Amino acid sequence: MSHDLTASGPQRALPALAAATSESRFARLTLTITALVFVALFLLLPLAAVFTEALRKGPAEFVAALGDTETFSAIRLTLTVAAIAVPLNLVFGVAAAWAIAKFEFKGKAFLTTLIDLPFSVSPVISGLVFVLLFGSHSLIGPWLQSHGIQILFAVPGLVLATVFVTFPFVARELIPLMQEQGSSDEEAALSLGASGWQTFWFVTLPNIKWGLLYGVLLCNARAMGEFGAVSVVSGHIRGETNTMPLQVEILYNEYNFVAAFAVAALLALLALITLILKTALEIRYSAEIAASRRH
Repeated sequence: MSHDLTASGPQRALPALAAATSESRFARLTLTITALVFVALFLLLPLAAVFTEALRKGPAEFVAALGDTETFSAIRLTLTVAAIAVPLNLVFGVAAAWAIAKFEFKGKAFLTTLIDLPFSVSPVISGLVFVLLFGSHSLIGPWLQSHGIQILFAVPGLVLATVFVTFPFVARELIPLMQEQGSSDEEAALSLGASGWQTFWFVTLPNIKWGLLYGVLLCNARAMGEFGAVSVVSGHIRGETNTMPLQVEILYNEYNFVAAFAVAALLALLALITLILKTALEIRYSAEIAASRRH
């Protein structure tokens, strides 16, 4: 009798569990419609408004706005800063993730906390930190000026501010991935006589390539769209230190709405390209994982 009761317990529990974890058709439909309405109102509608306003006076005005000297300089500067900041964060992210995931050392938890610091600090505050470090009234400011080294209100300041606000992205994508993979593959390679560089290039890098590309993609998107930190350190010098987000603000404040929305549309287009690439990477990574499990 007790055996029958024990066996029937799980059988009776299965329908109850299924009922508890499944939703009615009405609930699923309500949640789906709510999500779609939210996405349409707060994402798709503003995005459509940006492109509509940018093209309000026709494609010719749109192209002319982007071809303006100051706007073109802002586009070039944005791409330059991103081209410098992203590789620096790539190197730091891989090194930090490798150290945290593969080794045990004192200060490991502190290093992990520091990586998350830009997520908790306002970008404006981070910009002010660089002003305090390199400004004319700082400890090293007079020395920099006497040697002709310009950090603030120049490209180096923009790069430093961008690196600060974007450096968690690559590391944060790689740390959980490398922790999950463990170090058995690297240990096997080293036991077979591979050097440290060979182990990294032929073992570690192929294992983390999709997470690395994903982190670089997010880092690049944030680098091109950063406003707060670069606004503090740029000085808003027209044609020299204004990035694309800063140029949008200037044009909008001057009531040049078509040009402002044209630059904003270009930023939105870059964001959409980033989203498409992100989705493609996720699909490719999922397909590779599925194929490895089949084999």
